[in-house]
Amino acid sequence: MNVLNYRILLRKEPEGGYTVTVPSLPGCITYGDTIEEAIEMAKEAIELYIESLKEHGEEIPTEEGVLEYTLTVNAYA
Repeated sequence: MNVLNYRILLRKEPEGGYTVTVPSLPGCITYGDTIEEAIEMAKEAIELYIESLKEHGEEIPTEEGVLEYTLTVNAYA
C-alpha cells in the first residue's frame, strides 16, 4: 500500500459549512458542516477517487514536484 499526500482547500460557505476541493484531483469536491467533517469527507472522496482511477486503469496523480505559493496583491476597485 502506498501512502499519498494531497493538499485540500476548504472554503467557508455563506450559508454555513465548508466546501472542499483537491487541486491535484480534478472534480474531487465535497462538503462538510464543520471543518472536521469536511476533512473527513475529503479523505473519503480522495479514497473513492483513487479507487475509481485504479478500476479504470488510469494514472493516479501525485503532488510530487508541486510548488505552492500565496501571493498578496493590491486590488483597487
